[in-house]
Amino acid sequence: MLQWIFFSILAEGRFMSTYLDEVNKYLAVMEAIKNASPHTLRNYRLDLIAFHSFLLEKEVSLNEVDKKVVRAYLAYLNAEDFKKRTVLRHLSSLRSFFKYLTREKKIQLNPLDEIESPKLEKHLPASLNYEHVERLFAQADVGCYLGFRDRCALELFYSSGLRISELIALDRKDVDLEGRLMRLKGKGKKERVVPITETAGRWLSSYLEHPERHTEGDLHKPQQDREAIFLNRWGKRLTVRSLDRTFKQYLVKSGLSLRITPHTIRHTIATHWLEKGMDLKTIQVLLGHSSLGTTTIYTQVSKRLKREVYEKAHPRALSD
Repeated sequence: MLQWIFFSILAEGRFMSTYLDEVNKYLAVMEAIKNASPHTLRNYRLDLIAFHSFLLEKEVSLNEVDKKVVRAYLAYLNAEDFKKRTVLRHLSSLRSFFKYLTREKKIQLNPLDEIESPKLEKHLPASLNYEHVERLFAQADVGCYLGFRDRCALELFYSSGLRISELIALDRKDVDLEGRLMRLKGKGKKERVVPITETAGRWLSSYLEHPERHTEGDLHKPQQDREAIFLNRWGKRLTVRSLDRTFKQYLVKSGLSLRITPHTIRHTIATHWLEKGMDLKTIQVLLGHSSLGTTTIYTQVSKRLKREVYEKAHPRALSD
């Protein structure tokens, strides 16, 4: 599809430069002022180019875009069987872009002002109980260097609610083992400082001081990257893909649901924090959520887990 979009744009030069020039200016603003990540910028670009291709096919210029054109585009995406979440992402990209165009007085009226976003059904994030956490963590063979690394990573996930990208990006300078604190690089290049539990701190300290970190073993090379904390078998910074692949192997061995991901550990500790009495505002800060509304989903997860425990333990429920 992307090739079709690219060649259709090349074939039509009548108002391509104006639209794409504005897209480039908009993306530059998003990167410089909004601190948008490369992944977000890439998605914006793809979404806006896809809409431009639609305009070319319909022979509609940028200034002619109105609510009817936008609705026709959304109908086209639905007809192409795009998932609702993908359609919403396209709509969000257009909404942000046309808001920029209106603010910069490139257009007079924003055609997205009269377009309502369809409601997306919210699915509660998966969460583990403490027994399942222990079962999953026990799969890492701490008798070998790489298994010790994996157990350390799992402990940090559960200790501080890290995103997988945040764990991978950790440098030595980001960690204060004595004070048991970490500085994380989160979404939108935002930084936050989170505590480390005593248990996770011991695992991390032992991993950094592991004798095989600086020696070559049968399955790994000595440390090559002096800054990175988590290293791959080649001694360089561990990648998201590599950690995700290793996690899936442990998941299969544990016999737990295959729907579980490293991000599930983040959901799990947030739920456990809530159940232990931590307030939502503190959880929001620790997880790096920009909105408290994102954090409130864990209240629903907590209710679900309590209901499951209740139904398993209640004598009447067991006899039915």
